[in-house]
This record gives sequence, structure tokens and C-alpha cells, in this order.
Amino acid sequence: MSFKHSARRALVIAGRAIVTLTVAVLLVYYSDYGLNDNSSKNSSNQNADKNANKSAERDSDAEQSMSTSKIKNYADARKVFWRQLYRGSFTTLYCGQRFNAMPARGVNIEHVFPMGWATNSIGCGTRDQCRSNALFNHIESDLHNLYPSRSDVNTARLSFRFANIAGEVREFGADCDFEVSKRQRAVEPRPDIRGDIARTMFYMVDRYPQAKLEIFSKQQRLLKEWHRADPPSAEERARNDAIERIQGNRNPYVDAPNSL
Repeated sequence: MSFKHSARRALVIAGRAIVTLTVAVLLVYYSDYGLNDNSSKNSSNQNADKNANKSAERDSDAEQSMSTSKIKNYADARKVFWRQLYRGSFTTLYCGQRFNAMPARGVNIEHVFPMGWATNSIGCGTRDQCRSNALFNHIESDLHNLYPSRSDVNTARLSFRFANIAGEVREFGADCDFEVSKRQRAVEPRPDIRGDIARTMFYMVDRYPQAKLEIFSKQQRLLKEWHRADPPSAEERARNDAIERIQGNRNPYVDAPNSL
């Protein structure tokens, strides 16, 4: 065998050894840092499993809580709303008007998260038809979503979304800072209850995952701004305490605002 042939053969063997060593190093590197396909897939699967477990746990907690709720329907809710939660003097949500006792003429109960949105999400028909649905009954009667309101303002709100509306048209009186835009199908409440409204809206979505209640992304961004600008007041915290005593659960966003 010639010297040139031997040298060439040695170079080929050395080259193969280098390639083999490089591949081995890369495999170890990818394995250690989780960059290989299997590791990525396993990580994704594990995350998906964790999310699914959290969702299942949340659904289970909500179902268990609803099954032990002291309030089964809106008729029950109306009674305890006026007899216990707002017994004596109270302030209306949108206008901030003070009343000494109920029954007060021109005052009724507002659902901050609209029931029209809930019936659409569940797909159970009209509001009256949906009252044969146990899940809807719990949604409709949840005290965390109920506030006293002037009936004319409640009627004007309909199922409109919340928004910032240009101008300050006070169609309900100079002392009622509540604007309605029928063109935009939107309403703007007074600044010092915007955070209360935001926390109520997000509570309803998280409380009833089975219903798939939805807040669109643009509305979510606005409500989170309102939540940050108007943190829970002593009055809102006291209301949360009172509802827990009556209904048996709390709004977590009132207790831990930073969690939203």
C-alpha cells in the first residue's frame, strides 16, 4: 500500500470519527437543554395536561359550590337581595343616589353581566325559557352580579357593553353620571364604580366556565383599565363579606385585585 493511499485512508477514518463525535455532542446538548423534538412535545403535552387539570378542577369547584348554594333561582335572590343584602339605606349603582329603605319607587335590580349575553352563551332560548336550565338559574341569581339601580337607567342600559363615550350628556339628570350611546350600543358609568363593574364582569366569566360566558378582547382591555384605576373600596369589600354570608362564596378579584 502506497504512502499516499495510507494517508488518505487515515484522513477518511479521522473525518468519520469527528462527525460521529459532533453528532454525539449535539444530541447530548439538545437533550440537556430540552431542544429536541421529543422534549418539546413532551413539555407541550405536560403544559396542556396541567391546563386541562386546572380547568377541570375549576369546573368541579364551581359545580360543587353551586350544588351547595343557598340561592337556587332569581325569585330567591330577589328576596334576600332586599331583605338582607340591601336592607335599610342603599345607593344605586349607576347614579349613586341614596335611598333610605326598600321598597323604593323607581328602583329595581340590575344584572351587571347582562342576562341576554348569558342566554346566548348557553343557547337555552329566551330568559323565561332558560329558567328551566339549572345553570342559568344560578347565573341569574348570583348576588355578586346584582346591584340596585334606578329602573329607568336599568331599562336604558339594556344589554349594551361598557365603553368610554365622548361628551357628558346627562339624560337622567345632572346628578346621574351615566351616558348611553344607542348608536354604539354602549354605556359609560360614573368613574367611582367602574372598577366594581369590571371585577363583577370577570367574576361571572370565571365563576361559570360551563356556560362559556364571554367578554370580547376590546371590552376586556377596557375593563382591566377600569379595574386598575378604581381599586376595591371599603364598601365593596363589605358587600363581598355580606354576600359570602348569604350565598356562600366570594368574588376573588375584590379580595386579591392583583390576581386580575
